[in-house]
This record gives sequence, C-alpha cells and structure tokens, in this order.
Amino acid sequence: MGAAASVAAMDLAELTTLRLGGPARSVIDATSEEQLLAAVRVADEAGDPMLLVAGGSNLVVADDGFDGTVIRVLTRGMTVSSDACSGAMVTVAAGEPWDGVVARAVEEGWVGVEALSGIPGSTGATPIQNVGAYGQEVAQTIATVRAYDRFEGKVRTIHAVDCGFGYRHSRFKAEPQRWLVLSVAYQFRLGDLGAPVAYAELARALGIEIGQRAPSAEVREAVLALRRGKGMVLDPADHDTWSAGSFFTNPLLTADQADVLPAGAPRFTQPDGTVKTSAAWLIDHAGFAKGHGSDHASLSTKHVLALTNRGGASTSELLGLAREIRDGVRTTYGITLVNEPVLVGCVL
Repeated sequence: MGAAASVAAMDLAELTTLRLGGPARSVIDATSEEQLLAAVRVADEAGDPMLLVAGGSNLVVADDGFDGTVIRVLTRGMTVSSDACSGAMVTVAAGEPWDGVVARAVEEGWVGVEALSGIPGSTGATPIQNVGAYGQEVAQTIATVRAYDRFEGKVRTIHAVDCGFGYRHSRFKAEPQRWLVLSVAYQFRLGDLGAPVAYAELARALGIEIGQRAPSAEVREAVLALRRGKGMVLDPADHDTWSAGSFFTNPLLTADQADVLPAGAPRFTQPDGTVKTSAAWLIDHAGFAKGHGSDHASLSTKHVLALTNRGGASTSELLGLAREIRDGVRTTYGITLVNEPVLVGCVL
C-alpha cells in the first residue's frame, strides 16, 4: 500500500465537527491498516506526541492546537460472512463512517444497530465509547475488536466479554494511550424487524409499545427524524450541529443521591443498583435554556445537551460555557456532570 501520505499542517478545526482547534504540527493520512500501523509505530519509536483523528465528532481541541503528529484514520473496508442459521458476521475497518454501516445494516437485514442511525464519526470509535442511543448500544452486537496494543507492540483480537463495556465506557477508553482500534466485528441476527424497541420516545414515534418491534427501515427513519429535531444530524448549514453531540454523560447516582433529586427528575435503575438520571433534565432545570450562551458559543437551540459553535467561537469560549453549566448543575443539585468528548490540550 506504500507509506502514509503527509499533508500540509492544518488547523484541527478542519477535522472536528465542532470546527474548533488550533494547528497540528504535522498531519499524516493513513488509508490502509499497514499505513496506519506504520505511522503509529514511527511516532511511538520517536516518542512523538500523537493524536488519532477519524470522524472528529468527539474531540474538543485547544486553541493552541496539538504539538505533535495527527494521524487521520482513513481506512475503509467491510467483509461479510452470512448464513440463515448464524446470522451475519460483519467486520468493518476503523475508518469507515459509522452511519454508512448502519444504513447498509438496514438494507441487508442485519438487526441490532438501526437505532444508532445518524451518529457521526467512525466505526473504530464505536467500541471505545460503547456508542449508544435510543435504547441500543454497540456492545449488544460487537463480537470482537481487533486492536493494536501500543504497550506490547502487537495486534490483538479482543472478545466482547473482555472489552469492559459499560455506559459510554470500555477498556479502550480507560487506557486511551494503549489501544488503537483497527477493525470491529459485529454479530447480527437477520430479519426485517429491528430489535425490540427499548426507548419510550422512539416507541412513541413509531406508534408502538416499549418491547415491541418495527421494521428496521422505519426505526432508522424515526431515529433520524428525532435526531434532526435535536440538531444531532450533521448539517453544514445548521450551527446547532456544529457540536460534539451530547457534551455531558447522563450521571449514574447511588440510590441515596437519587433520593434527594426533585420528584420530577428522571430515574432509571441500572442492573448494578445505581440510578441513571438525565443530564439534559438537570441542565434545563438548573436554569440553562436552549440557546443559552453567547453569539459565538451556546447551547443548541434544539437540545440543551449539545454545546455548539455558532461561528467564530474559540475552544476557550466553548469550555467557559461548559464550566458555567457544570458548576450551575453542581450548585443546584450537588451533581458534577462529566464531559463525554475527549479534551485535547485543554481541561474543563
């Protein structure tokens, strides 16, 4: 495949959905797994700081940029093994855009990711965050993750049971400097109906009860419509989509913490006994309405969980808004919200 291509230095704002971030010292485009591994190994051997970027939808990069090598994960490819008895095993290169994978899954009758439609970013990011939405998580369909272990210098295949999946979490997120995801294998059931719908808002949109099933294509269209209504489907003309998606994760509370929430606060008991509540509800009821902020950086006008670049914003302005919201929620409810995007060269 040859060596990865070096490109002219560029601002990370060109590579992130927030359109924020200063210059990278150097940028390398890796379009094959061989190029990707070679670029990472060269950087590691040289002790050069390295940042992997694919879709750029989960990054907040400092205004000063990144004084190191940015490696763009542009690998592509999908292999399919399918039969009526065992379903479909689909292995996807890390750089494949995720929503394209979901669209094909719906077309092919691969069941289990239809509710994850419209999520920006790359396939390789899905196990890292254990990407989830509308009652589905990728952990429900991932069979294995093939990853390069930078500490041991070798490629490993890790079965789902060993991935440490939790709410927006995995072993890959716990050790971000160790793992480079190369490809992800998904095990899908086959059929025209999607998985049982587990999210009330989606069930209402489909006109069904929670636990019932609907055609996968209808689930995908309903999810895309819901996400568009919240500014969560990328649109260059819509500044509400100039974001990193949900900026804060939904807090997981102890039962005692949940007991002191106001009566109207959402509560979802988890299998481990913790109670999940809604970050969006906390933000809204702490006094931060849609559109709160400045002409440069504000909450989305469609959904309070997204922090957006209205055009001309800086990372410092966006983080200032994030701190205001985090501190306001903590003062009001005693709960400290945790950012979901990865912060590069900056802190909240």
